[in-house]
Amino acid sequence: SQHKRHWIGEFQHLKIPFPPPKEQQKIAHCLSSLDEVIGLQAKKVQALKQHKKGLMQQLFPAEGETTPRLRFPEFREAGAWDKQRIGDLLSLEYGAPLPEGSRLEGDIPVIGSNGVVGYHSEPLIKGPAIVIGRKGSAGQVSWIDSPCYPIDTTFFVDLSRKDCQLRFIYLLLEHHRLQELVREGGVPGLNRDDVYAVKATISKHTEQQKIAHCLSSLDEVIGLESHKLDALKNLKKGLMQQLFPQDVA
Repeated sequence: SQHKRHWIGEFQHLKIPFPPPKEQQKIAHCLSSLDEVIGLQAKKVQALKQHKKGLMQQLFPAEGETTPRLRFPEFREAGAWDKQRIGDLLSLEYGAPLPEGSRLEGDIPVIGSNGVVGYHSEPLIKGPAIVIGRKGSAGQVSWIDSPCYPIDTTFFVDLSRKDCQLRFIYLLLEHHRLQELVREGGVPGLNRDDVYAVKATISKHTEQQKIAHCLSSLDEVIGLESHKLDALKNLKKGLMQQLFPQDVA
């Protein structure tokens, strides 16, 4: 709102604590070593995510095909998958408004378009659940193990077919990259009719379970490694708060 020259007017005159060169080197070496560990852990998480993406491309039929390239031995003679509209498999229901000031203390995760955004005392739906970003991080698909409260920037999945395995449907939606269906505008958003129109291929229930178990095991590993990465970042943040003076005159 201003054309103020902040560096000349304010920042260059700030006084900050500054250690002698030997202490600078020691601090830099300590935190740089931690940065290296964080970098390696980030690469590990990214490699696992890429591995999952490649595995999904093999376990699900490619566009225009009805048979996956990679199949578990017991299903190799099971024939082609069925082609269905996503709208014939499930319905997308709107989440409900829940402003931050209206949330009561509890352990029920509140789910926004990019995942958990807080906690509340009461769930909107039972778990496990599939929640999809409608506004904001539109098209992002989240798996929630527990009862939860999807807010009004999301859809949640209600399965129409009893022969469909919920975890498989989550992976199917992830595979179809719903972000590509997002309509651009003032506020980019996902229209559920566009999702319903997508043609997907689905296997029999037993094969769905096998695929879901395989990829869910990999999701667990990714989750554990991601938690390690977050813990390392928090460690660095806490260490910096201890190694640098907090009160600047």
